[in-house]
Amino acid sequence: MKRLFDELSYEVSKRTTKKYSTSFSLGILALKPSIRPAIYAIYGYVRLADEIVDSFHDFDKAKLLSRFKKETELALEEKIALNPLLQSFQETVHKYSIDKVLIDQFLHSMEMDLQQVDYNSELYNEYIYGSAEVVGLMCLQVFTNGDKKEFEELKPYAKKLGSAFQKVNFLRDLKDDYQILGRTYFPGIEMEMFCNRVKCEIEKDIEQEFKEALIGIRKLPVSARFGVYLAYKYYWSLFKKIQKTSAEKIVTERVRIPNAKKMTVMLSSYVQYKTTLL
Repeated sequence: MKRLFDELSYEVSKRTTKKYSTSFSLGILALKPSIRPAIYAIYGYVRLADEIVDSFHDFDKAKLLSRFKKETELALEEKIALNPLLQSFQETVHKYSIDKVLIDQFLHSMEMDLQQVDYNSELYNEYIYGSAEVVGLMCLQVFTNGDKKEFEELKPYAKKLGSAFQKVNFLRDLKDDYQILGRTYFPGIEMEMFCNRVKCEIEKDIEQEFKEALIGIRKLPVSARFGVYLAYKYYWSLFKKIQKTSAEKIVTERVRIPNAKKMTVMLSSYVQYKTTLL
């Protein structure tokens, strides 16, 4: 029965999320059970595309991504895919009427990662929109479950949160992005000139986006609010650790939050959520 394949597909998406991201897995567990499979499906899909451009160095990445795009088109058109990650994703897209434009923009940003792009402000914003903000908007379409008015009200905040998360990732992954993948995302910044002053300017921008995003988190449906808040608090703790780390150290090692600290963040976030966000 197809039901068994569908169950397997969502389970693969769930296992993919747990394998690649402890923090997002914890956040998804804090969502209402009925919407968890859809968020696992979205994460699994974008994770697979990200792996193609970031990790498959011994293969033709452009060819693989092109094939992935075609398989996505077919899955959405035919409403079936033999790839379990694509199967759960296409079902989620159709169930929650996720806008195809968001998917196209995401794939466009993945294509940008295959090129040596000299990022100016316009291209920087374009990349962040496609690689992070649209993922937040896909999740928001699940959270709002077809309520267009609520989606439009929360849309600016979801974009700010996605942008803040991505920029924190840029700082966290600065070493590997530059030394292994040959990428620098921040516009107008030469890595040889990366210093505490430059880092501080980037952090001011991120901090403002976090503040604006929190306004929207408070307005989310109860089914999604704590899960998103938990992801917010994890990234906020990572951001604060990055702020305390010198620019010199950022470019030589990856800043991490130990799993034990993540659990502490989760427990303290629950208390804060109960006292400030209800």
